Amino acid sequence: QVQLAESGGGLVQTGGSLRLSCTASTRYFINYAMGWFRRAPGKEREFVAAVDNSGRNTRYSDSVKDRFVCSRDNVRNTVDLQMHNLKPDDTAIYYCAAKPKGAEAWSHWGQGTQVTVSS
Repeated sequence: QVQLAESGGGLVQTGGSLRLSCTASTRYFINYAMGWFRRAPGKEREFVAAVDNSGRNTRYSDSVKDRFVCSRDNVRNTVDLQMHNLKPDDTAIYYCAAKPKGAEAWSHWGQGTQVTVSS
């Protein structure tokens, strides 16, 4: 069982930056792809970014590409989401997720951290 805990959310002005971090409680962190999702008020949860188990490959949604950077540290068992040039539309609860290598579904989720971008 993998437990995920996010931190780093908060209130920021438009154009500002925030760094989210997620710590995974597992001895086999390197066996999991890691991702970030978000749920904005009144909307469904959407994919934001992901990094493969090695950390060498990342992918992003079109809405955050070129503004967000997803990275992981396989020694510290953490995955970060560095967010730049934040916009009010980025306001959401951000969730960390883990997916076992080779699996199709994200099977482990954190409780989420709130990010609010003021205009």
